[in-house]
Amino acid sequence: MKKTILLTAAALAMTGGLMACGNAQTETAGSSTGETPSGETAESSASQTDGWEPSGTVSLIVPAGAGGDTDLTARIFAQYAKEKTGHDFVVVNTNGAAGSVAANQVLEAAPDGQTALFGHCLLSVANIAGITDYNFEAFKLGPNFAKNPAQQFYVNADKYADLDEFLEAAKAAPGTLKACTEVGAYTYYELLAFEKATGIDLDLVDAGSASDKIAAMLGGQVDLMPGTYMLNKDYLEAGQFVCLGAPTAVKYEMLGDIPTFTEQGIDLAFPDTDYSFYFPKETPDEAVEYFDKLTKELLDDPEVQQALTDLDVIPYYLNPEDAYANDEATYQAIKEVADGLENQ
Repeated sequence: MKKTILLTAAALAMTGGLMACGNAQTETAGSSTGETPSGETAESSASQTDGWEPSGTVSLIVPAGAGGDTDLTARIFAQYAKEKTGHDFVVVNTNGAAGSVAANQVLEAAPDGQTALFGHCLLSVANIAGITDYNFEAFKLGPNFAKNPAQQFYVNADKYADLDEFLEAAKAAPGTLKACTEVGAYTYYELLAFEKATGIDLDLVDAGSASDKIAAMLGGQVDLMPGTYMLNKDYLEAGQFVCLGAPTAVKYEMLGDIPTFTEQGIDLAFPDTDYSFYFPKETPDEAVEYFDKLTKELLDDPEVQQALTDLDVIPYYLNPEDAYANDEATYQAIKEVADGLENQ
């Protein structure tokens, strides 16, 4: 039943997303002085090479609205890339159809290095969900800039004190407790993996954006919410939310005292969300190499590292080849969850 609901709603979401394609929001990061903070000109910046250079403004297409983790991470890159090179990097927010509206925009862009998708495993998820007939392999992969741990699971503190209490309630009323997600999204498959690992059955409801999910949690309309630490830590500190655990393969320092599910005896480790650049397939290698060198230089800068850390995002560099292998492993892991659903 869940598979049928997912595919039907995904088709509707894609139609609505394509209609919204013209509503992209654009904002330029950085000034246009042509100087880095140290006063050196763009021409003398270490990121400059004798090869490819941007010929104008570089568009970073973000498959999400303003203010979320993907958007804010992209803006950090855009800001510091401008400061280091003197070139303008513009963040373009393009919502719709589980990221496929943004992805289609990049696929249709000129392969000149001036346009890149900035995102994570949504390309694979949209393909697995049947929203697109392509995945990350339709693009030329660039480097990886940052990482967010797999989304943790949060509950309202007024309802549940800890993981054991939540699981007890879920097993006492199969298919009743509501868990919020988005159709065709990463969290949908993450929740399916959680159900399988814990032997419970949840009612998966489409609750919209991250802010919509948080509002539903605060209002007691849902029982469980996957979410990022950066958007939920204030509610944890205020005692409004309880975090049941992190479905990560390792324990991240950024998450503080939040335990992994493995530590609690549950065999669950879901792929993290790693932020990479995706270019039109025919983009010149020289352009990708430029982004690779620039990304590495930025991540070697303590100020950039601190900006990402302050955002509760982990600085995390992978070269294009390793980023491709990482996407491939992520795709297979999520597809295994989906294949298990089909076999039920």
